[in-house]
Amino acid sequence: MPLSPPAPRTARHIRRITYQGFEREDGLWDIEGELHDSKTHDLPSRRNPGRTRRAGEPIHHMWLRVTVDRNLVVQAIESAMDDHPLAGCPQAQRALQAMVGCSMTRGWRQSIQIHLGGVASCTHLRELLFNLATATFQSVESAFQSQGDEPPRHLGQCTGWDFHGQAVKEHYPQFYGHTPQLLKK
Repeated sequence: MPLSPPAPRTARHIRRITYQGFEREDGLWDIEGELHDSKTHDLPSRRNPGRTRRAGEPIHHMWLRVTVDRNLVVQAIESAMDDHPLAGCPQAQRALQAMVGCSMTRGWRQSIQIHLGGVASCTHLRELLFNLATATFQSVESAFQSQGDEPPRHLGQCTGWDFHGQAVKEHYPQFYGHTPQLLKK
């Protein structure tokens, strides 16, 4: 374990999130996300009063498939909720179609908040979408290519890819020392 030894404790909740990226034969990309929440102890079911949800049974088990083009623009979105805690949860899936046409480049999280924020959709689907963009960047090679005189989208987004850092100097010397323009509000 890479962390220091923990204080004595008892596990209560388990969340597993996985992402996978697939290149399609038609030139598009499918990025899939899965979220699975469970408890380590039995608890009453909110969706089915009188029923007990057993330890390890999913409270949330949700899936997303987002299809993007090489420019990271959403072409299609699909979701499934195998398990959810409340009867009304599946209604949140309809709002996801508002993300078709949105770009996963800068402003992705803002687009999610605009189209799916509050009660328009589901907290857990939004969480999957937030980080689905990172999985997309890791899957679609064109995300790491510069667009003419513009640096690749990942530069200037973390310490490792600082425009004044060693990685940019080595791998993208033409953008070393670059000062990005501030986005207009």
